[in-house]
Amino acid sequence: MLTIKVLGSGCPNCQRLERETRAALDALSIDYELIKVTDYADIVAYNILQTPALVINERVVSAGKIPKRSDIVTWATLPE
Repeated sequence: MLTIKVLGSGCPNCQRLERETRAALDALSIDYELIKVTDYADIVAYNILQTPALVINERVVSAGKIPKRSDIVTWATLPE
C-alpha cells in the first residue's frame, strides 16, 4: 500500500492536488492511504520551499505546483 501525503495549509491549490491525486490513484485501483499534512513544522521537515507538495512513500515528488495526473501515476508506479 502506498502512503501519500499532501503537504500544505489547505488552500485551494492543496485541495486541488488532493483531488487530482485521488483521481489518478483511483483510476489505477491502487491501495493507498492519503494523509493531509497541514502543520507547518511537519511541512518544513520535508525541506520544501513551496506548497502544495506531494510525497509518495516518504519521497517528495512535487512541490510548488499541481502535477499532471499522468505524472502522479508514473510516480506512484515507480519501484521503491
